[in-house]
Amino acid sequence: MKTIGFIGIGVMGHSIVENMMKNGLNVAVYNRTKSKTDELVHKGAVWKDTPQEVATASEIIFTMVGFPQDVDKVYFGEDGIFKADITGKILVDLTTSTPSLAVRLAEQAEKQGASALDAPVSGGDLGAKNGTLTIMVGGNEEAYEKVVPIFKTFGKTFNLHGTAGKGQHTKMANQIMIAGTMTGMTEMLVYAEKAGLKLEKVIETLGGGSASNWSMNNYGPRILKADYSPGFFVKHFIKDLKIALDEARTMEIDLPATRLAEELYSKLAEKGFENDGTQALIKLWWGAEG
Repeated sequence: MKTIGFIGIGVMGHSIVENMMKNGLNVAVYNRTKSKTDELVHKGAVWKDTPQEVATASEIIFTMVGFPQDVDKVYFGEDGIFKADITGKILVDLTTSTPSLAVRLAEQAEKQGASALDAPVSGGDLGAKNGTLTIMVGGNEEAYEKVVPIFKTFGKTFNLHGTAGKGQHTKMANQIMIAGTMTGMTEMLVYAEKAGLKLEKVIETLGGGSASNWSMNNYGPRILKADYSPGFFVKHFIKDLKIALDEARTMEIDLPATRLAEELYSKLAEKGFENDGTQALIKLWWGAEG
C-alpha cells in the first residue's frame, strides 16, 4: 500500500489525516510542533523528523501550513521536500498561498522528475472533520487523476481548474465571495439586534430564503453562543484577502468590497483577535464579550 505524507497538522490538517487513515491509508506525518501529531501517531500515523524524511518515505506528499513563507521553507528549506529524491512522486500543497509560488513549486518539482499540484481547500474545520471539503486544483491533469482517490477521503467537491497556480486563483475567487458573506452576516446581526429582533428566529427565517448562505448558517449560531473558536483563523483570512488584493492589482482590477473586508479584519487583528475564528468580526460592534 502507498504511504501518504502529510506536513502541517493544524486544525484542518489533523482532521484530514484522520479521514485518510479511516479510509485505510498509511500516513507519515511531520509538524513543526511535534505534540500536535501525538494523537494521530497513537492512531497509527508514523512520525518523521523533517519534511525531507516525509518526502523520502511517501509516494504522494501533502502540505498544509499557515503562510506562503512557511510553504517556501517546507519545500525549499534545509530539510525541505526538494532535498529528497522525489522522482515519480506527486506533491500536493493544500495551503492557501500565492499563485506565483505554486508555479515555482511545479517548476522545481518537474526539474526533479516529480509533479506538483496546488490544491487549496474551503469548508473550514467542519468540512475537514466531515470529509466534505471543497478542493480547488491547479497543475498536471495526469497527476490530478492519480490523487483524486485520496481527495475523495476528505473532500466532497474537487475540480482541476488549469495549470499550476489556477487552484490558488480559484481559492482567491472563493475568499472574495466569503469576504462578502462574512461582512453581510455580521452587519445583518448587528442590525437585527439593534432592531430588537430575536436573532435565532432571524437566522432561521433568512436561512429559508434567498439570503441563506454558508457563513450565516454555520457561523451565526456560533456567534450567538459567543463561540469564537477558530474554524478558520482571522490571521489566515487576512493573509488570503491580501493575496487576493495583490493579484487584483496585478490584473488591474479594483475590488472595493474585498478591500473593505480586509481593512475590517485587520482592525480586528489589531485589537488582539487574530487567533479567533473569522466569526469574531462581530466583536468590532459587540465588543470582546460578544
